[in-house]
Amino acid sequence: LGFNVKAEPQVPCYFIFGDSLVDNGNNNGLSSLARADYLPYGIDLGGPTGRFSNGKTTVDEIAELLGFDNYIPAYSDVSGEQILQGVNYASAAAGIREETGQQLGQRIPFSGQVQNYQNTVAQVVELLGDENTAADYLRKCIYSVGLGSNDYLNNYFMPQSYSTSRQYTPEQYADDLINRYRDQLNVSSLKLIDFNFDETMPL
Repeated sequence: LGFNVKAEPQVPCYFIFGDSLVDNGNNNGLSSLARADYLPYGIDLGGPTGRFSNGKTTVDEIAELLGFDNYIPAYSDVSGEQILQGVNYASAAAGIREETGQQLGQRIPFSGQVQNYQNTVAQVVELLGDENTAADYLRKCIYSVGLGSNDYLNNYFMPQSYSTSRQYTPEQYADDLINRYRDQLNVSSLKLIDFNFDETMPL
């Protein structure tokens, strides 16, 4: 006789920040051209979900490989103890810079995703009882952060809509993005998780 034994996930939770490559529905309720809540998107998942693909995204695959029973839910849909397994904050057209993607309408830039994560951390503290317990729990989680391409495609390389290519050389712009990226990553720690980002860390 065989037994089907379901192992526990390799990590307790998985938090995702990013853009359309990993957005799984956060833009569905926004006034934006960057939405994927209509056919033919999602045809391999039974219908549109807000993912910019016909089926799963890379983070869905990673969640499966980590042993989660379900895909990590979008921040716009998650509630209660669901957050303890992680949250997807990604938003199509989002960038590191606030204005990136604005020609497409509403989106949640990296700073907004970090704010949503901060809200989640406050809920985790409430659910687990205190900050120390929450910090210990969150340190065991995996964090996926993938932003920056829109800061070029939907900003720097669109001089008709944005002035950044006239304000910055390519090298200066890259430095600006790295500095903003680092600042947001440090803000997201909320002093509960010591990410220890420093000037020598490659980003």
